Parts: sequence; structure tokens; C-alpha cells
Amino acid sequence: MSTTLDLPPKGGFSFDLCRRNEMLEQKGLKPPTFLKTGTTIDGVILGADTRATEGPIVADKNCEKIHYMAPNIYCCGAGTAADTEAVTDMVSSQLQLHRYHTGRESRVVTALTLLKRHLFNYQGYVSAALVLGGVDITGPHLHTIYPHGSTDTLPFATMGSGSLAAMSVFESKYKESLSRDEGIKLVVEAICAGIFNDLGSGSNVDVCVITKGHKEYLRNHLLPNPRTFVNPKGFTFPKKTEILLTKITPLKEKVEVIEGDAMEE
Repeated sequence: MSTTLDLPPKGGFSFDLCRRNEMLEQKGLKPPTFLKTGTTIDGVILGADTRATEGPIVADKNCEKIHYMAPNIYCCGAGTAADTEAVTDMVSSQLQLHRYHTGRESRVVTALTLLKRHLFNYQGYVSAALVLGGVDITGPHLHTIYPHGSTDTLPFATMGSGSLAAMSVFESKYKESLSRDEGIKLVVEAICAGIFNDLGSGSNVDVCVITKGHKEYLRNHLLPNPRTFVNPKGFTFPKKTEILLTKITPLKEKVEVIEGDAMEE
């Protein structure tokens, strides 16, 4: 009676045929040539404008809409500025604790899951429309997250009030074999399309380039609407407002009880 034992395959390279190849080479058989491919560096390029509005008023001309999530993950936010700041900061801290616990680099799918679960719980009442991008051990990733919690995984994506104009640029000029400079140029052109065709978008263009083990944040990469004239002397008004009365009313005074008993409750 005989038995067989199945051993699990060993990982790594197999050198079982090295001696055979040496014998064949000694007998005059020419070994095949080595094939080597070029290095392909894949990454994600994120872009955003810098205008924050409050109704018809431009509240901030140079805000940051590209939020830090992890050293290898960044997120663009559209919608209510307070919601995008709060949600991305919360998930960023959770990713930091996860890295402390595991000792490993954060994955993009982890950030995606945390964001969409949080937004889904609030059924769209947290007005945060996000574009999540990053590069991890599995490669580059780009996702869109809607305020109600649904997600898309796309080769190019846009969100926000200027997304239609930006998407028209991507759909007409995007291709698979884009270089780094071509990708930045395409993203800048898409953001500029949103700036010039949407009143909710404006001011400058921010770009973030994420590759394996490297991140480059290009703050104010392009200023498409520079001020043509700045008065060096400032502005003066010849007819000043006449001051009729000046009165200071203290909001709080210190009261000391010198004599008498304390008030009974």
C-alpha cells in the first residue's frame, strides 16, 4: 500500500531546469534571448478650481478643493464646503489610525468604502460630491462618490457645477497613452472650461499628480484670470462719513458685594 503526499507549491522563482539548460548550452544549443519591456509609470491627476461661493457672492477666491486623505490618496470636493472639509478630515483621520494599526499603506478602496458608507447613512443630506484618486499596491484608482453614497469607477471623472463643461473636454480629447505633461494639460483645460462656462467655478487651477511612491501638489498651477490693474495707492473716498456720536457699552461688568448677606436661593 502506497500513499502520496501533495505539497503546496513554493513561491518565488523555480530553478529546477537550470542544469538542463546548462547541458543544452554545452551541446551547442543557443539559448533564447531575454525580452525586456520599458517602464510604465501609471498615476492619477486631480484638478480643481479655487472659487467658493455663498449664493451670488464669491466668499473665497483661492480656497483649496483638493483634500488630503493619505500620503498616496487625495480627494476633490464639490458641494457644501463645510461638508466636504468635515467628511474628508474625518476619513483621513480614520485612515491614519488604520495605518498605525496595520503598519501598511492605505488602499484607495478603503477610503472609498469609508466615504460612501458615511454619505449613504445620511441619504444625501451631507452635500459632499467627491472625486477620489490615488495609487496603492494594486495600481492607480479613480472613483466618483455622489452625496447619497453611490460610486463610479471611471478612467476620467468630473463633479460639481462645472462638470458638464469639463466632461466635454475629457470626452473629446482623452486617450489611454497620455504622458504626464499631456495629462496635466488636459486636466487644466477641463478645469478652465468649467471656469469660463460656469459662474460657480472660477479663479485659479490647482493640480495634484499622484504616482507610485510620489505626490506633487501644484498649488495655483495656472491663473487664467489675473488682475489687470491694481491701484498701488489703494482707494480713498473724498466725502467721508461724518461721525455724530461715539458710545461704548460694556457687555459684561464685574460686580462685587461689599456689605450685606448673600442672597438666599
